[in-house]
Amino acid sequence: MLLYPPVSELTEKVGSRYQLVNVVAMRAREISAEAEEKGEPFDEKAVSIAINEIYAGKVSMVAKETED
Repeated sequence: MLLYPPVSELTEKVGSRYQLVNVVAMRAREISAEAEEKGEPFDEKAVSIAINEIYAGKVSMVAKETED
């Protein structure tokens, strides 16, 4: 089974697989919430949309600084 976009290329965009999972999950939740507010059905799954947005460079990760 061939995955597109490749996980290795997605990982390069966000730094690690752990961060990739978190960014995809966060964006998918945002997409689902936006669609629910508008009452619009999905043509594809929210996770697939989020992955494609990350691959296309439409979504990026911003590191949050923590206080010690």
